[in-house]
Amino acid sequence: MEAIDAVITWVDGSDPRHARKRARVLGADAGAQHAAADATRFGDCGEVAWCVASLLRFAPWIRRIHIVADEQQPAFLERIAHTALAQRVRLVDHKEIFDGYEQYLPTFSNRSIEAMLHRIPGLAARFLYLNDDFMLLREVAPEDFFRGESVVLRGRWRDGAARARWQRWRAAVSTLLRGGRAPARVARPGQHEAQQLSARMAGFPARYFQFPHCPAPLVRDTIADWFKANPATLERNLGFRMRSAEQFLTVALANHLQIASGHAVVDNRLETLRLQPARESESALRASLARADADIALVFLCVQSLDEADEQKRRIVFEFLEKRIGQAL
Repeated sequence: MEAIDAVITWVDGSDPRHARKRARVLGADAGAQHAAADATRFGDCGEVAWCVASLLRFAPWIRRIHIVADEQQPAFLERIAHTALAQRVRLVDHKEIFDGYEQYLPTFSNRSIEAMLHRIPGLAARFLYLNDDFMLLREVAPEDFFRGESVVLRGRWRDGAARARWQRWRAAVSTLLRGGRAPARVARPGQHEAQQLSARMAGFPARYFQFPHCPAPLVRDTIADWFKANPATLERNLGFRMRSAEQFLTVALANHLQIASGHAVVDNRLETLRLQPARESESALRASLARADADIALVFLCVQSLDEADEQKRRIVFEFLEKRIGQAL
C-alpha cells in the first residue's frame, strides 16, 4: 500500500514567547480590532494529544504524523520521546516549510501556513490534513480518503451566485443597522467565501464544493504543481500575517483541482460532529456526545474553542474522549 501521512497544525497561544511575537507583529490590541486575532484562535487545551491518539488507534495504517508548529512543542512529545511512537510522530517547524520564504514569518494566519504544508520534508505523496481540534471516533480505512488516483470528498455543491447575493444583502442590512457607521472590528473571514474564491481559481466561477470540518485528503503534487505554475498567487497568500478575507484556502483549491481533473469521488456516508462547548448548555453537550457514541455514521469530531468552555464542560468532553479513544498521549 502506498504510504499515507497525516499533518496537524498546532499552536499554543498561552506560551508567553508566542504571545509576545504575536503582539509584536499584530499589535497588542489586535484581538480587539480583528476577530481573526481573538485569543481563542490560538487557544490550546491539549486537544492535539487526543487528535494524535485517535489517529494511532483508529487509523494505524498512517505512516507518519507531522505536527506543524512555530517554535513550540506539544507537551506529550516529551512523554513519547524514547518510545516506539517517536518514530511515527514528528515535529515540523514553520521555518522548515517556509524555507526560501522566510520573509513571511512569523505568520498567524492558518491560510498562509496551510499553503506550505506540501513542503514538509519527507511528506508522503498522499496525506490527511487535520486541525488540532479534530479527532477520529471510529476506525477508518485508507479507502475512506483515497481510492485509486482519486481523493474522497465530503460535502456538497453550492450556488456561488446565490450566496454572493445573500452576502450583499446581509452587508447592506448590517450597514443599515449600524446607521452607516463602519463596524467596530473586522469580522473573522468566513469559510464559505474562501471556498468560493478557491473554486474560482480552479475554474469554477459559478459554483463551489463546500466541504465540512473533517480530515482533508490531499495529494502533495496537485498542490505543488499548481503553486509552481502560479508563484505570484502563492506569495500573495503568504503576505497576510493574520487570516484575511482576501486569502484562498489551499484545501478548497486542491479539492476543486482534483474535481476538475476527474480525480475526486464524493461520499458523504461518514459524518462529523461539530461541538462548540462554550456555546452549548451542559445538557445539550451531553446529548451530542451520547449521539456520537451511538451513531456509527459519526466518525469525525471537531471540538471548537474548548479553551472558552468552563471546567465542567471541559471535563465532560475529556471523559468522553477517554472513553471513546482511550488514554491521551
